[in-house]
Amino acid sequence: MDDTIIYDCKQQVVDIGDIVRITTLSKQFIKSFPEDERILIESMIGNFLKIIAIDEEGQACVMREWHDERGQLQTHVIALDAEEMEKV
Repeated sequence: MDDTIIYDCKQQVVDIGDIVRITTLSKQFIKSFPEDERILIESMIGNFLKIIAIDEEGQACVMREWHDERGQLQTHVIALDAEEMEKV
C-alpha cells in the first residue's frame, strides 16, 4: 500500500473523501481540452469537489458531472496539484 501524503495549497493534508475548492487550473491544462469543453473545465475553478481517488502519480483526483445541451450526462475527472486546491 502506498503511503503518499498529499497536501493542498496551504500545506494541509488531503485524502480521499475530503472536499477541496479548486483554486486554479493551468492555462496549458485547460487548452488541452477541445474548445467546446474548455468553458466547462474553467468553470470548475472556485467549485467545491470531493477527492474520489489518488492517482498513480500521487495527485488528488476530483470529478465533476453536468448535463450537456442534449441532456446527456458528462463527467470529467481531473488530477490536481497542491497549488490547485484548498481543503475546506
